[in-house]
Amino acid sequence: MQLSSTLCWLVDAAAETAGADRLLAELGAHLLKDGLPLAGGALTLDVPHPLIARRTWLWRAETGEVIEALGFAPAEPAAALGRPAAAPAAGPSNDAGRRWLAQIAAGPAHEDTIGPRRDGPSLSWIGTRPFTRGEIDQLRQAARFAAAPLAALAARATLMAALEAYLGRRSAARVLAAPLRRSVGETIQAALLYADLRGFTALSESNPPAVVISALDAWFDRIAGAIHAFGGEVLKFIGDGILAIFPVVGGTPRAACDAALRAVSAARVGMAHLDQERSQQGLPPLPFGAALHLGEIFWGNIGAADRLDFTAIGPAVNLASRLEGLCRPLKKTVLVSGALAAQTDTPLIALGTHALRGIAAPCAVYTLPEN
Repeated sequence: MQLSSTLCWLVDAAAETAGADRLLAELGAHLLKDGLPLAGGALTLDVPHPLIARRTWLWRAETGEVIEALGFAPAEPAAALGRPAAAPAAGPSNDAGRRWLAQIAAGPAHEDTIGPRRDGPSLSWIGTRPFTRGEIDQLRQAARFAAAPLAALAARATLMAALEAYLGRRSAARVLAAPLRRSVGETIQAALLYADLRGFTALSESNPPAVVISALDAWFDRIAGAIHAFGGEVLKFIGDGILAIFPVVGGTPRAACDAALRAVSAARVGMAHLDQERSQQGLPPLPFGAALHLGEIFWGNIGAADRLDFTAIGPAVNLASRLEGLCRPLKKTVLVSGALAAQTDTPLIALGTHALRGIAAPCAVYTLPEN
């Protein structure tokens, strides 16, 4: 059987394509070389992501450029709200692809669902003129041959999306790049942020789980959103607590320390707005405490021989946790260690030197101005 150059590429090389955008662009380029009168194409995939339901890549033949359109998931799954879930759609919606293709050329677009599943990827093309029956057969054959490389690509994307959702982007990349063994990691310097809610035990004991989870999600949205906005990475959600790092890059810790301070300041503003919203709903505020510290940590794999965790450990993590415990007795929302304070020009208020439980040396403690 004589295969076209497009089908040969799909069999031999397409599975190693870096991503769906490049696969669409290279597939379109091969089809052009085989004589198909393409004006553009669209590839739509369902993706496992907390916010994004589907991704559509749009390719223009004239320039070779690929752009992306995102379809966002509902804010809350119906099942989580106690309502019956709607029946699943027949497949990934390609509305964005259809609309875009209709803008770049006249005439009907050709669309195939790739693979045996009704919810499989969708591949669409539009021509500079209507496709002939033979050209439609070529596009259908290309879609069939694209099933295997797209399955490989989707598996890689699923793995990366799941790891990023549960570990964070930097940690996910390191997990994939290193052996899955204990003690694999590195010692890095980082600004650490440890924070948790005040009175969470009372909140959880006096409210149904749905109310508690809603409060936790709102809190984590504010604190984690601020951390990510300023270049940090959440390592752990620990009950109502959170541990995040701002790795030092380039040997100078000032940028990481300033980023951590900006993040906790933004989180404080965000929580103030949230407390106003909760007050209007007749709900109590969600006070929190946060501690910032600068130090060295081991960032990598720990755990049992066959069950690993990717996290940060070390004396610096312990100090940050103990320092956060001083927020209540000192009646401060944010506490900053002397080690981090020494690396920033941000105005801070000295609170003296304090002993921390389990930490041998006393710690110089600072705080941010309240306004």
